[in-house]
Amino acid sequence: MLIARSIVLFLAAALLEIGGAWLVWQGVREHRGWLWVGLGVVALGAYGFVATLQPDAHFGRILAAYGGVFVAGSLAWGMALDGYRPDRFDVLGAVICLVGVAVIMYVPRTG
Repeated sequence: MLIARSIVLFLAAALLEIGGAWLVWQGVREHRGWLWVGLGVVALGAYGFVATLQPDAHFGRILAAYGGVFVAGSLAWGMALDGYRPDRFDVLGAVICLVGVAVIMYVPRTG
């Protein structure tokens, strides 16, 4: 149950951070306006709170593992919303990152 909760929180964090950054990008670079930027800032702020809900109490571990989720999530976001098509090396890199997430977060530890 803790692993499932952790995964859901990582996915929520990715949605908020990547989505927030995308909204800011759209507002500034694609000239969609300050409302988009403001919504992005709110989403990015919410992302900061989601990480605190992780069951593990170690900030460094959570953020290090989240980095791998961010890599894979960013590629997925680009595919879904911007028409980006990753090549095999993008996919390989994302898989390596997600394996790293699993090792950092979910390998049983003693003591």
